[in-house]
Amino acid sequence: MRRLSMKDDSGQATVFVVAFAVVLLVLAGLVVDGGLAINARQRVTDDVEQAARAGAREIQVQTLREDGTVLIDPEAARAAAARFLAARHYPASGVSITADADHVAVKATIQQKTALLSLIFFNSFTVTAEGQARPAVGITGEGLP
Repeated sequence: MRRLSMKDDSGQATVFVVAFAVVLLVLAGLVVDGGLAINARQRVTDDVEQAARAGAREIQVQTLREDGTVLIDPEAARAAAARFLAARHYPASGVSITADADHVAVKATIQQKTALLSLIFFNSFTVTAEGQARPAVGITGEGLP
């Protein structure tokens, strides 16, 4: 018959393994979800910049033909940028578009879901990006050639 003493340490390895596994899962979550965060930020930044460029293409053709001045049509620019982001499934509530005759600015915010950090109740994070564009004419600069 085995006698138990006060110095019996059976089962302590199990506690260590369980605690170590939890720590490894959290670290893996930071790596995986950190990668998702970087990817989401790049994607949103690219999309808002592309939307701003789509808006900046909407120029006032009549003004250009009459006196050679390149001006953006603000209403058409806002609509073009909104269409671009809507085609990429951005929620309208998370998109802000401003446009005037000289430039277009776009801001978008999304919620990116986590993959592993949801195990510790961190279910999503917010990604916000801004982009601007203005019309450029010619190959040497932004003024008329």
